[in-house]
Amino acid sequence: MADENKILIVMTSGKDTPRRCATPFFFASLAAAMDYEVEMFFTIDGTTLLEKGVAETVFPREGGESVAKYMQDCIEAEIPFYCCSASMELHGLKEEDLIDYVTFGGGAKMWELAEDAAKVLTF
Repeated sequence: MADENKILIVMTSGKDTPRRCATPFFFASLAAAMDYEVEMFFTIDGTTLLEKGVAETVFPREGGESVAKYMQDCIEAEIPFYCCSASMELHGLKEEDLIDYVTFGGGAKMWELAEDAAKVLTF
C-alpha cells in the first residue's frame, strides 16, 4: 500500500538533455526539506548522470551550476539513488563506473518503489 508521504522520482533524462537534468534533483531535495520521503530511480539516459565525473560537466544553464551541485544536495538530504541495471548495459557501464552513492536494481525494484509511493514523477 502506498505511503502518502513517499515520492518516487524516475529520472530518464541524461547528459544529452542538460536542460532537463537539474529540476528533478531540485524537486527531490525540496520535497525532502518538506519532510517527504523521496527516492530516485535512474533509467534509460538518466543513468548517464551517475557515471563518475559526468554530472560535473552537465550545465542546464550556461553560467549556472552543474548538475553535480543539485545531486550533492540530494545526497546530503540522504535521498536514495537507485540505478536500473538494464540501462547500465544500454550505456556500457559497470558498477565501478558509477558514483559510490548508488544502489543497483532492475525493473522489479522500480515497480516496488512505485507501488510504495503515493506520487511518482518522471523526468
